[in-house]
Amino acid sequence: MDLVALLPWWAGVAIAVIGYLVLHRMAVPVKVGAVQPGQVSQLVTSSIITALASIGQYLVPLAALVGAAMSFFRRKQRENLITDVAQSKSANALDGMSWREFEMLVGEAYALQGYRVTETGGGGADGGIDLVLTKGGEKFFVQCKQWKAYKVGVDVVRELYGVMAAKGATGGFVVTSGRFTDDAKEFADGRNVHLVDGTKLFAMIKQVKQSQATKQTGNAAQPVQAKVLEAAEPTCPQCGSSMVKRTARKGGNAGGEFWGCPKYPTCRGVRPIG
Repeated sequence: MDLVALLPWWAGVAIAVIGYLVLHRMAVPVKVGAVQPGQVSQLVTSSIITALASIGQYLVPLAALVGAAMSFFRRKQRENLITDVAQSKSANALDGMSWREFEMLVGEAYALQGYRVTETGGGGADGGIDLVLTKGGEKFFVQCKQWKAYKVGVDVVRELYGVMAAKGATGGFVVTSGRFTDDAKEFADGRNVHLVDGTKLFAMIKQVKQSQATKQTGNAAQPVQAKVLEAAEPTCPQCGSSMVKRTARKGGNAGGEFWGCPKYPTCRGVRPIG
């Protein structure tokens, strides 16, 4: 049921139908005549398969349908969460959520930006990664921190960066309903780790929902959507990678910020900020 719940609800219904048809056919007993020497083991195996299929033809579709219902419920829950936040007047709407609701909200926000989102549940061998985003063959890791009482520190950002390096992720996001410490911001600067605090997340959700509403009405949808994605992280004009903020260290623009390619020096694509 948990596996099916990760799929679209209609996929769970399809699995239920196909599972019933296949297992129902396997559940039909095979008529056997006189048993010849050496066929006893084959007959026993066939009988076991038939017995299991007889039970499975009802249990498997039932589990798939329950999983489909869970998928449909979660889909509606995500849509309601992001709609409620988009209609709120301030980022304080994020504070009343549970950690699970916050994770679902973040996943939906990135899904609406064109990412394929996989929920991992956090913890365990994945290094605390809550979401895995994929787009254009690239992989991004997300850690969600529903922390209200204190700021997200550098240890969390450093942990994410280590997992990114170990597993070959293109980039990563640490998303919180609160704020980040100065040490965390300093560590992320120049690295392909994006820090999204409550204010930024709230603004991103508002922009995404506005883009979605504009797209549904058919009025200038593409320019708005492009603006939303650029506001989050533009793509490199040369290789298409999601860019990172960098600070010029020398030259006429020393001290100024710009978008740089994370694959530098292999790729030297840049974009101005603003």
